[in-house]
Amino acid sequence: MTHVVTDSCVRCKYTDCVDVCPVDCFHEGPLYLVIDPDECIDCAVCIPECPVEAIYADADLPAAFAPFVELNAARAKEWPVINKRKDALPDADRWKDAKNKLAGEEP
Repeated sequence: MTHVVTDSCVRCKYTDCVDVCPVDCFHEGPLYLVIDPDECIDCAVCIPECPVEAIYADADLPAAFAPFVELNAARAKEWPVINKRKDALPDADRWKDAKNKLAGEEP
């Protein structure tokens, strides 16, 4: 089992989860984070740290977020590891409650 970052992270990129992760499984893209399924140790400490509830265990993933399993795996191979907390994106508060953010809809 692994954990998956979903749509809620997009355009927010809160990094509270990175601070508590005991391994280097988070990778940073320009608009959101992903989890490398090969590095995640399924400890689940990241889940309660996410202020937008973007992280799920893959077994608990809502069906609407199924494409994020493959997306996390693919982007983790392309994007650099992030292992230190950073500020969220400047307009994160504006986007945090928006839906379908990967499609680029304005909130």
